[in-house]
Amino acid sequence: GMIEAMKVRTSRRNYIACMYVKVTDNAKYTLLFSHGNAVDLGQMSSYYVGLGTRIGCNVFGYDYSGYGDSTGSPSESNIYADAEAAWQTMTTRLNLDPMRIIIYGQSIGSVASVDLATRHECAGVILHSPLLSGMRVAFPDVQRTFFFDPFPSITKILRVSSVVLVIHGTEDEVIDFSHGLCIYERAPNTVEPLWVDGAGHNDIEKYSAYLLRLIKFVSKELPARAAAAAERAAAAAAVA
Repeated sequence: GMIEAMKVRTSRRNYIACMYVKVTDNAKYTLLFSHGNAVDLGQMSSYYVGLGTRIGCNVFGYDYSGYGDSTGSPSESNIYADAEAAWQTMTTRLNLDPMRIIIYGQSIGSVASVDLATRHECAGVILHSPLLSGMRVAFPDVQRTFFFDPFPSITKILRVSSVVLVIHGTEDEVIDFSHGLCIYERAPNTVEPLWVDGAGHNDIEKYSAYLLRLIKFVSKELPARAAAAAERAAAAAAVA
């Protein structure tokens, strides 16, 4: 495996730090990972390696404007431009097939992920402790504050055509479990969600159900959906 670091310019003229974690040469999928509010790439790199290795996926992570080594400051328009720049880097510079990309958003990263998924079809979307709307959510012990409200994921999720997996802890003390429930109910195209009984906001990955659910998603559900879509396309072509 290898880790490649790069700086990418966004449409809003910020430079964001990106990290491509290639755990295997023949990974079927690469996660576009939008991380939570209280971390940066430096803290996430070993997590990306561990996660990618266990579920057999490569991982592309990036830091939002104003985080880590990324320039600019945190804002709603920047976070959307940051995610878009990461997507463009993956599909052009790394030449990855969009249908081999899984958009993964954790906590505040779910906001960037939902917005991105309204604009690009991909293999699938994973929303981990997602945020419905509003930054009235009390992020504890965090220096950075986003001065905008609301994040309109509650309406945007209706425009996401790719299949969505929602994961949320029932005892989340930062973003209430009701957020995940509502996102799941409103997403047009979903697989069975994972409600982690007893889990809070920052410990879902410590539960074995988490990795097992991700493995099922990437190794069974997504390939089955791709095969069904290919079959439908072939049938349509035959009729035409």
